Amino acid sequence: MFRGANSINLDAKGRIAIPARYRDRLSDICNGRMVVTKNPYELDTPNLLLFPLHNWEDFEEQVRALPSSKKAYRLFKRVTIGSAKEVDVDGNGRLLLPAELRDFAGLSKSLMLVGQGETFQIWDETQWKAQEADDLSVLADEEFDSEQLPDLAF
Repeated sequence: MFRGANSINLDAKGRIAIPARYRDRLSDICNGRMVVTKNPYELDTPNLLLFPLHNWEDFEEQVRALPSSKKAYRLFKRVTIGSAKEVDVDGNGRLLLPAELRDFAGLSKSLMLVGQGETFQIWDETQWKAQEADDLSVLADEEFDSEQLPDLAF
């Protein structure tokens, strides 16, 4: 399970270091083999999705099963599968983010790696802070329909 927002850096070669607390789990579940792609759900604030390989394979199977007769599904497939790149975590816990995906997400030196359960999002840190503030603002707005939120006990 991947959770929490982690401040990380992009090095001059386009690599990020996976935080140590995730490395053993990633080694166990996917031997450091991962897939990175564009996040099709938030194209107005571009960021990347990073999947352990087996989670990607499950996701990709669901996407491929969508009927190509619907334009929205074709677009979704093109954005997700069409931009997906396999990446490997090296022995030092680093992985190379492809240049075209770094450019798409506007990634600079300071990034945020955000755990989403079985996957991660990769954000430019400035974009992440703005998005987080916007998310909290929406949730705090009196006009927000809290009935849209899941009814979970904690």
